[in-house]
Amino acid sequence: MTTENREHEEPGSVLLRGIFKLGKISHDVLLTSTSVSWTPITPDNPTGIVNVATKLQVTMPVTMAAISPDNPTGEQGSERGSHRVWLRDVFAVKVKRRRAAGQQTGGAVLGLCLFCSHRTGNTLQEVRTHLLNTSLSLCHTWVTQLTQLLTVLPRPKQLKVFINPGSHKKQSVLIYREHIAPLFRMAAIHTDITITERKGHILTVVKECSLTQYDGVVCVGGDGTVAELAHALVLRAQLDSQRDPDCDLNPVQATLPLGIIPAGSTDIISCSVHGVRHPITAALHIILGHLQQVDMCSFSSLGRLLTFGFSAMFGFGGRSLALAERNRWMPPSQRRDYALAKTVASLRPEECHLSFLPVNQKHKSGKRRSKEQDTATGLSWETKPGVYLSISIMAIPSLSPHAPRGLAPNTRLTNGSAELITVGNASRSEFIRHLKRYSCPDEQSSLSFVETRSVTAVKLRPYGLVGCPGKGEKEEATSGDRSEGSFPWNIDGELVEMAHEVVVRFSVFRVHSRLISLYGEEVEKVDSPVMSCSCI
Repeated sequence: MTTENREHEEPGSVLLRGIFKLGKISHDVLLTSTSVSWTPITPDNPTGIVNVATKLQVTMPVTMAAISPDNPTGEQGSERGSHRVWLRDVFAVKVKRRRAAGQQTGGAVLGLCLFCSHRTGNTLQEVRTHLLNTSLSLCHTWVTQLTQLLTVLPRPKQLKVFINPGSHKKQSVLIYREHIAPLFRMAAIHTDITITERKGHILTVVKECSLTQYDGVVCVGGDGTVAELAHALVLRAQLDSQRDPDCDLNPVQATLPLGIIPAGSTDIISCSVHGVRHPITAALHIILGHLQQVDMCSFSSLGRLLTFGFSAMFGFGGRSLALAERNRWMPPSQRRDYALAKTVASLRPEECHLSFLPVNQKHKSGKRRSKEQDTATGLSWETKPGVYLSISIMAIPSLSPHAPRGLAPNTRLTNGSAELITVGNASRSEFIRHLKRYSCPDEQSSLSFVETRSVTAVKLRPYGLVGCPGKGEKEEATSGDRSEGSFPWNIDGELVEMAHEVVVRFSVFRVHSRLISLYGEEVEKVDSPVMSCSCI
């Protein structure tokens, strides 16, 4: 909901009213079905009644508040002294007690504590509002009523959690236990945790376990782990609907939403739905039930479904990942820079037969440019054979600190299409110039050898295998970045080596629109400081 809509939202009828202290000042506090509001009680206004159409005020660290010369304390509110917190931003309420050191239960009642989510840009933080009153019966009444109001909100109560222990320098388990688990407990969310042991472990568990008791699934890991879980959820939906798992036409939408706690080296998928690499932000989106439907694509070869995913890169992106995978003994950032630098040093194009279905083809009339016919839709493929340094197909903008506007800035999470980015044959210096453009937060100037198109399907056939016998072996001898007779693909950060035609199908005619729901909200740009590759 936008700020403008929040300002005009009706507060609802008053359910409870009481006097609480905020700091040292007594306030008249009102509870409605949608908000808690308060205003100070003064001799000139003993009832504390004011116009309640005001903004949020919570007690928070000064570093998190909006401080300015007109607002030196960081307080928020359109009217001086009158404030409101919307229940949609509250995820827990507890009785505040005074306890001695080591005391776990009991203690003198001090009042209430509201646990809220506060937004700064794309970042969400936990903040606490303390409403002080020593009456046990009053506090119990308020806690009971607030808990009832929060319980009926559409939020998850049971979650299945998968943690990749090797992510984030093997600190992902610690990140979850110290930062995420306490928030889930505070929000009364029950979790069932699985620590993954190998690649494909997630797929095995999702295919075999019962998912009916869960409201959502959470992944703690990098892009590869996220992609594996997303594929598993969509594939499980096909199996539950008794669909052919190898058929990528008309896939069934995943039944459970997916939450992503970023714990990888780039976290492109997480950045695309959160706008920031921040585990607390991701956890609060899950707790508050913020859902964003997202397009996915299917990757098929010779009529067989390979995987459901969000993005794929062929050429430079695939070869650099293949090189990085062979040097996993290096630290992640060093491994990435080394692979990029070495791949740039041995830069060479791939001769390919490229076909695609543009988004607006069904609106075109007159002469058709392609002679290839898609039997599934009756539409004609547009073809553009040529020599390419890189070919990327992305159904999401692919935001990251390295690319604040995204690798595919012209696409969105739910526009029913993907962005096809082709980089033609160019000199090494020109290609480096192209790579550097991604770290620029401003609008990028066009380059003559780079073309982007909005498409609904893409088909790629490398000539090295289907039209040029012996060429593949020659390239293998010079590059050493792929196995004999195979071409490396980077699919959501995972290396996939294929030897035949690969068909990438997206929504619209291939029905991939809004195939999965992710916890989060679509963003335009990452908030993180821009990072660039030191190797270029």
